[in-house]
Amino acid sequence: MTASLRIVNPVATPRSHAGGDRWPPARRPSTLDNATVALYWNGKQNGLDALVRARELIEEKYTGVRFVELTGALGGTTRYLSADQLATIESEVDVMVATTADCGSCCSWLMRDLCEVERRGVPAVGYTAEVFDEDARFSLETFGVPEACPLIVPECFSNKTIAEIRDMVDHSFGELVAMLTEDRAVFTELPEYTAMVLEKAPELNFAGGDLLDAFDAMQARFVANGWSDGLPLVPPTRRKVDAMVEASGLAADHVVGDFAPGFGIGTVEKIAANAVMAGCRPEAMPVVLAMTECVLDPSIGLRTWAMSTGPQAPVVLVSGPVADEIGMNHGMCALGPGSVSEVNVAIGRALRLIMMNVGLSYPGITDMDTIGTPMKFSACVAENEARTPWEPWRVRQGFRAEESTVTVNVPYGMTEFFDFQNSDPEKLIESWSTLTSHAVGTPAAGAWLIKQNAPLEAGYPFHGTFSNLLLMAPDHAAVFAAAGWTPADIAEAIHRRTKLPFRQVMLNQSMPAFEVSHPELRWLLDAPDTPVTVNPSADCFEFFVVGAKAGRSQFCFGGTNSVTKPVVAAHER
Repeated sequence: MTASLRIVNPVATPRSHAGGDRWPPARRPSTLDNATVALYWNGKQNGLDALVRARELIEEKYTGVRFVELTGALGGTTRYLSADQLATIESEVDVMVATTADCGSCCSWLMRDLCEVERRGVPAVGYTAEVFDEDARFSLETFGVPEACPLIVPECFSNKTIAEIRDMVDHSFGELVAMLTEDRAVFTELPEYTAMVLEKAPELNFAGGDLLDAFDAMQARFVANGWSDGLPLVPPTRRKVDAMVEASGLAADHVVGDFAPGFGIGTVEKIAANAVMAGCRPEAMPVVLAMTECVLDPSIGLRTWAMSTGPQAPVVLVSGPVADEIGMNHGMCALGPGSVSEVNVAIGRALRLIMMNVGLSYPGITDMDTIGTPMKFSACVAENEARTPWEPWRVRQGFRAEESTVTVNVPYGMTEFFDFQNSDPEKLIESWSTLTSHAVGTPAAGAWLIKQNAPLEAGYPFHGTFSNLLLMAPDHAAVFAAAGWTPADIAEAIHRRTKLPFRQVMLNQSMPAFEVSHPELRWLLDAPDTPVTVNPSADCFEFFVVGAKAGRSQFCFGGTNSVTKPVVAAHER
């Protein structure tokens, strides 16, 4: 006897496969003699060293070459070309050489710049570490010029000596010249990616001796295709998915948005299928939809943290009546694991699966995280409103008390803030600042010193607004409230305390990027022991009360801009 398990296909179609914008590559000049060459740096460490060597080699081989040096106008550790810079390149430049694709997000954004330049009729080449080859080519397809040119070198330029960088540039120089001077053939069909498996069929069928065998076959296929988060999945059967869709109050084919990094078309049905796989029940669907709307907000920079080599992972905060209605945990072990947090865990897990199978953020292809983090599996909590001594979180975010909201913030990591000792808020701040002042190993700490802010609505990386989120234990909140402190008071106090010498803050930051971004602060180069704030303002600290007894909070550092959206029930749509 054979059993059959039929499920809804949870994998979205990328917009580029559904008639997305497409442009041909630029026509190449036959020689670089008398050419104007743009040398473009996107801010990644040691990229300037590569450009210096590329310039030397071009000058040795060609005559009459003029060079234009450009640094991405906006951003920080990843910078990008502004509209004005693109206009300058289009009108004044013959070819462009760019650095560097040394991590997942900077690779994607450098490929975006290459595509923008190519579609303006200027040949462009970007140095790309070999490990990001597939990432680069997928990004070129996503941004509409799949024939554009990542120049693959064996290693990242970051953490390399000048001699090692020059050697890579020397060995790849012939390919650089060919990419700039030989016309690119236009693809008649988009290339197949060996590592990414896309599936067009609306439903998938798995067979076995019984349903458990069929279930095992499904799990094996999902692991082999990269569609799994590594844990067993709930089969998204038609009945279960239809129930989730009905709970949304929207049509199954309604498009919530295109999800970066792959710009997968996020229909309600695709979102529902992944929520089912995570273990969500229909009553959680309005929360899941609000969560997806948060990550689709341009200000949160989904493309950057979804593709990064860094361990950024979303933390989901639910505030309001819906939390109790669907059985969320706001007390002990709210972040899980355990049956008491089943609903929390399933909602957080749903976001990861949606990012993977709708946004097409897959490890080794479009998620290039160096090590990873268990936070990526699931991180979702509900506000402990009964123990919140101030207005509820949602009210502080500008919503009504009777509403429910979902907030997403994406920190680099989480560490415990332990203090059983102090009932004096000033001492509690001093204790906490031992953490906030020494989280300098992350890109966000001190990043204000190397960036020029981009507008939030642009959706580009490192726009300058980010948040360090404290999941505040109720006992700590009570200490502050008893002394009459407001959340604004806490934020201002911890900001004042969070300082380090300029020299120390800049240890892992690019000094050229600092000089470009803040010429008015160059006096710090002559006074490197001057204390500077690690964060640009007190607005970079937020507090969400959750948990049970005892003074153990969780400090989530280096997060994105926090985005909050209302939960809309099916009958309200």
